[in-house]
Order: sequence, then C-alpha cells, then structure tokens
Amino acid sequence: MTSTTDQVAGLDDLAATTLLRFATAGSVDDGKSTLVGRLLHDSKSVLTDQMEAVEAVSAQRGQEAPDLALLTDGLRAEREQGITIDVAYRYFATARRRFILADTPGHVQYTRNMVTGASTADLAVVLVDARNGVIEQTRRHAAVAALLRVPHVVLAVNKMDLVGYEESVFASIAEEFTAYASDLGVPEITAIPISALAGDNVVEPSANMDWYGGPTVLEHLETVPVSHDLTACPARFPVQYVIRPQSAEHPDYRGYAGQIASGVLRVGEAVTVLPSGRTSTIVGIDALGESVDIAWAPQSVTLRLADDIDISRGDLIAPSANAPGTTQDVEATVCHVADQPLSVGARVLIKHTTRTVKAIVKEIPSRLTLDDLSQHPNPGQLVANDIGRVVVRTAEPLALDAYADSRRTGSFLLIDPADGTTLAAGMAGESFASKAETTVQADEEGWDF
Repeated sequence: MTSTTDQVAGLDDLAATTLLRFATAGSVDDGKSTLVGRLLHDSKSVLTDQMEAVEAVSAQRGQEAPDLALLTDGLRAEREQGITIDVAYRYFATARRRFILADTPGHVQYTRNMVTGASTADLAVVLVDARNGVIEQTRRHAAVAALLRVPHVVLAVNKMDLVGYEESVFASIAEEFTAYASDLGVPEITAIPISALAGDNVVEPSANMDWYGGPTVLEHLETVPVSHDLTACPARFPVQYVIRPQSAEHPDYRGYAGQIASGVLRVGEAVTVLPSGRTSTIVGIDALGESVDIAWAPQSVTLRLADDIDISRGDLIAPSANAPGTTQDVEATVCHVADQPLSVGARVLIKHTTRTVKAIVKEIPSRLTLDDLSQHPNPGQLVANDIGRVVVRTAEPLALDAYADSRRTGSFLLIDPADGTTLAAGMAGESFASKAETTVQADEEGWDF
C-alpha cells in the first residue's frame, strides 16, 4: 500500500516533469520574439489559422519567409515597431512537458514588465546578440533574475549565423556572462549558441556548430529539473474564506478555506494562527468534498480546528513547530511599477497573501543602479521601473517569510489606497542592498503605527 509520504512525493515529481514556467528577456532586436516563435513553430504548437495569419502579414510586408516573431508580438504597436512592449504569455506543450512562457520586453523603461513576467518563473532565458556580446541591458536582466531568485538561467547567444558560427565568440560571451551572474548568486547558468532565425539549436541540433555538444533550447527546457519543492518548505495556509453554512445538516460546521502556499498539513497537527498567536489542532481537512488526513501545496482545502478561534480572511495558519514571526516593520526590496512616484511618507496598503493592511513608507534607504549594482543612497522616492530598498511600517502585524526562503509568502504588493493602483512589487528580507537600520518616528498626521 502506498504511504502518504510516497503520494506527496509522487505528485510533486509529476508536477515537476509536466509543467515549467519560464520567461524570456534580452535587449531590443536580440531576437526574443523570433526565438519564441521558432519554439512554437518547430515544436508544432501553432494552429493552422495562426500560421496563415502570420504568413499573410509577412507577405504584405514583402517578406519572403514567415516572420515567426509575429506569433508573439500581438499588439499593433509592437508589430509596427518590430519590438515587444507588453508581457506576452504563451502556453504550449510537447510530449515531455507543458510550458507557460512569458515573453518580456527588452527596453530599459519596461524593466517592470520583466519583473512581472519573471516573478513566477522557474527559469529565465536571457538572449544576447552574438555581435554585441554582454551589454548593460544583459547585466540588468541577469540582476533582475537574481533578485527574483529565479533558480535557472539560460544564456542564449543568438544570431550565431551572423558571426560565422565561431566557437570563440560564443565562449567569450558565455564566460563573461557566467562570471557576472554567478557573482549575483544565480545558482545555475546554461549557455547555448543559437540562431533563432535559422533554427540552429532551438528545437533541432545545428549542423553548423558541431563544436557544441550540449542540449538545444527545447531539450533543456524539457529536461531541466524544477528544483523548488513547495512540500519541503514549512507549511503556510493563508485563510481566504470562513465557511459557516449554519444549516440543519451542518449546524456547527466552521471551516477555513484557502490554498496551501507551501508545505504539508496533517490532521492532528498543532497549529498557530497569526497574527493573533492563538493555538489549536487540526481535526479535519476537507478537499474536493471529501475528508482527507493530509494535504499539501498547492492544494485548495478547508481546515477544521479543534477550538473556536476568531479567525478571518487574511489570517495565516502554520504549524506551531515552525510558525513565522510577525512584524510591523517590513524591510524589503521593491520594484516600482506605477507611473506616479513612491515617496517617503506615502500612505499605502500592503497586500501579503490574503491579508491587506494600511502602512506608511517610513524610509527609502537606497535605489539600485542595475547597470553596475551600485547604490544611490536616500533617493527620497522611486519612479517607474526603479528597484530600491524600502522600510514600511504597517498598521497590523504581518507574518512574513524572507523572500529568499519563500517566493510565495515572502512577496507582497504596495497599493494606492485612493484608487487601488498597484504601486510596487516587494520582496521581504535581504537583497543586494545592505540592510538599513531604521528609526521609526511618529507621523504628524496620525499614521504612526
């Protein structure tokens, strides 16, 4: 008989081999959209009517061959300029794995779009033009990938056909990028020489680069292990909804519904409810209308506890043995995504898992210059696409993990309370910036928490 532990491991192995989320990034004209189009086309993931539309547009432009970049550049402005502006999400599959791809723009002013696309990625493909080598935007994309703790990075040295498929050109670029990304803490870097336009080493091995013995881009995407294991992390259960039918059939039923963010929960386990700190024991787990003894991330379940505790949406249930601490002083790295600046003293809402509380931006210790990873101290404000350190004081305690430990429960959003606009995406804990020592002072307008 299969044990519950084997069942958890088996489900995780299945998820790891069937789904990969990845993002592409690179400078303008490095060929990101062409690479994605080539992946879709050569893996036979393009519908007939889509291909006919691409062929028609290409013919109108006087192009002899279909422009595969049009498979991803869907906006009219993108097609007219031949660039990617927004994050284009594509879904495709091969016999070995399913994929969710985020094709992100290359312009400096769209850094926030890359952050959006890479925030949930298991892998990032960074393209480099073989003629230009590693440039500032390449370093910027490597830094963002490291900042977001993307576990795998692929360096795709594109347009090898324009440098005569020279091994020395590829080797030089790969060595420079690998050294830089390793210094940033990127755990795994794979360099692949390709020509997206000609199809070399994208889906099929290249006959023009017999000196390269590694995998093609698609082969690597199909076989790379998705190393993060949500079931191996401490259990975290953000409460989304309290279920109390109060019906004749279930007069005393009280359940707490939500999605397990990480870890494994079991019936009989002692748990702590945060931020209140009250403790209880799990007496039941309901999943898909049935009672189970064990549940794991990312299942959506309903928990039943032994004690009647005041629990509502936004509370976090965690095993008492490794419950996170709570804090009202959040130190984090944020990427500012709104057009309006984020300034010291700004009143914001902070949304962490299912919990939303009021907060004040108490300090902006530094702004990160991604070109050379230098720090601009005390900038006073962050504008669109800036990445910097912030210190935020919240009205109520939050149960935050460090982003380095959990991308799910270590991330948050800063929101404009006036109109609900997302201002910044945050990553709690340490980053490239040094940890700032802060002194919280009373706010003159009464927002001191």
